[in-house]
Amino acid sequence: MTPFIIAIDGPSGSGKGTLARRLAEALGYRHVDTGAMYRAVAWRAHELGHALDDEEAIAKLAETSAIVQEDGRFSIDGHDVTRAIRTPEIDRAAASVARLPKVRQILVSRQRDLGSVGGIVMEGRDIGTVVFPAADIKLYLDASPDERARRRANDPAHSSGPAQVAEVATLMTERDRSDQTRTASPLYAADDAVVIDTTGKSIEQVVKKVLAIVRSKCEV
Repeated sequence: MTPFIIAIDGPSGSGKGTLARRLAEALGYRHVDTGAMYRAVAWRAHELGHALDDEEAIAKLAETSAIVQEDGRFSIDGHDVTRAIRTPEIDRAAASVARLPKVRQILVSRQRDLGSVGGIVMEGRDIGTVVFPAADIKLYLDASPDERARRRANDPAHSSGPAQVAEVATLMTERDRSDQTRTASPLYAADDAVVIDTTGKSIEQVVKKVLAIVRSKCEV
């Protein structure tokens, strides 16, 4: 049987990143964080002094840059940006870059190349709807706004220390609005996605549920 393409979508703080990593590890699949690709491009654009609404310049950057994700680390054009792309400033910049149709077109093409042979768990905001609409398994994770904000505020991967939950909640609301209203690939659950509310659930519970979904797919 051809290894599966597993698409995981959802807003920030829903738990999709942790699930994707754990699921890929359990299945021996590759994990791709597509959000990090947009973040890396946004970081590089900022470093080069490009305006975030300069679609042509940023699209060229997205097309020509060497973006590498390996062993949980990210680099762009040889710059290790693992920590640098996990800041509120880059989060806002990535949201702006993600609204540019030409940039999305280029990165979606790169993402499809990465997952073309299967054996991949890919997370993002448009994986099951745009990148791989025919994915073998589609998941959409969500959680209550309060829980999502609390998780993100206490996530060391996104801050140098615990942040104010109210401040994070405001930033997340802005990002949600941007993702859900953009013209190019807005965030929403695919009609055939399994929607999982992770509010109050441990990662072990969510992983167990998803592995059961994968096993049932194998038996079909």
